[in-house]
Amino acid sequence: MVLVAGSANLDFVVRAPRIPAPGETVLGRDVQTFPGGKGANQAVACARAGGARTSMVLALGRDAYAQPLKASLQDAGVVLHAQEFDDVASGTAFICVSDDAENAITVAPGANAQLGPAHLPALGGYSHLLMQLEIPMSTVLDYATRARAAGLQVALNAAPAQSLSPALLALVDILIVNEGELHALAGTRGTIAKALAALPCALVVVTLGSRGAVARGSTSMVYQPGFAVHAIDTTGAGDTFCGVLIAQLAQQHKLADALRHANAAAALSCTQAGAQSSVPHAHAVASFLQAQAASDPQAIAALIDYCKVAI
Repeated sequence: MVLVAGSANLDFVVRAPRIPAPGETVLGRDVQTFPGGKGANQAVACARAGGARTSMVLALGRDAYAQPLKASLQDAGVVLHAQEFDDVASGTAFICVSDDAENAITVAPGANAQLGPAHLPALGGYSHLLMQLEIPMSTVLDYATRARAAGLQVALNAAPAQSLSPALLALVDILIVNEGELHALAGTRGTIAKALAALPCALVVVTLGSRGAVARGSTSMVYQPGFAVHAIDTTGAGDTFCGVLIAQLAQQHKLADALRHANAAAALSCTQAGAQSSVPHAHAVASFLQAQAASDPQAIAALIDYCKVAI
């Protein structure tokens, strides 16, 4: 079983021709609301991946935003350990999505900032704890310490980007970052391969957007090229990747297979609007992969070259 500890936000999404530059006003079009938050998105992705029972510990306000957040998680089959607060609102996020599918996000944490050590449920029966950085860093460290002591694999998606203490990094078994987060944490300039070598975690996975992903284990590197899709909204793609990856690893699939499934699910999520609403089910990912040719050796070679040469 997988336990996700993290944020839940109601996303207010505006579509616009482009993302505004600093000080600029851009006229958007329709406004929609979607359940979101990195923690909740990843829990939904983990549950929809199939085969890994998923629970989530989260914090909400007692307000109108809480109900759709809980309903989306429960509809995906996530078991909730929800803490509800009277004096603070549920988390919200304000997202601008451009016509070329890029996004800019501002988060108001609300109740997420209240999630604390006392809220962690009993850890018996879980194999993995998956966290992000939209809850207090002190809570992340406490949960990681207790999970490691209980024999769980600790997985951390180090986003939004911020510095991590050596004490926390020492507790993380699986670190998932994008390219910018990787270089910030490694404190190095140069290649992806060099930055990967600088981090102490047993497994480090780097998402590279449309290029795919690369993982550095204890003895080897695994490369997975991206899948070409017609993207309309990239919101939640990274979260989809994280949730599916951990679901696959919790079922003891090989790392290469887990990366392939996670990349496929993330690619499919970009073809639909919203965060949780775009997370594909396991059967959709299986059908998509069945329709794909085996990874092109030239694409893998190009990805290897990028990771070893690009600055």
